[in-house]
Amino acid sequence: MKFEELAEKVQGTVIVPNNGAEITSVYTGDLLSDVMGHCGDESALVTVQNHLNAIAVCTLAGVEAVVICHSRPVPDDMREAAEREGVGIITTAMSQFAASVALSSLEPSVK
Repeated sequence: MKFEELAEKVQGTVIVPNNGAEITSVYTGDLLSDVMGHCGDESALVTVQNHLNAIAVCTLAGVEAVVICHSRPVPDDMREAAEREGVGIITTAMSQFAASVALSSLEPSVK
């Protein structure tokens, strides 16, 4: 699915666009070491982690978009890093579970 469709499915607000990015899988988690080990290229991360380190991990793992749940605010340094690294950020009022269910139409990828 395209980045824009991802934002629609989670009823989200785009903070940092990544227009045209193709999302082929979704990983839900907050433990960033797990994200590095299990989240892959062209993926979206559903999380509550709203800090700079999340973007660094996304860059290492090839994540195209971060969906930050529970309407957590995005700090300026996180937004700036995402813009610089080409990682889209979406915020949603949904819980991680609800956002994951909303995105469940994507085929799960096993790594």
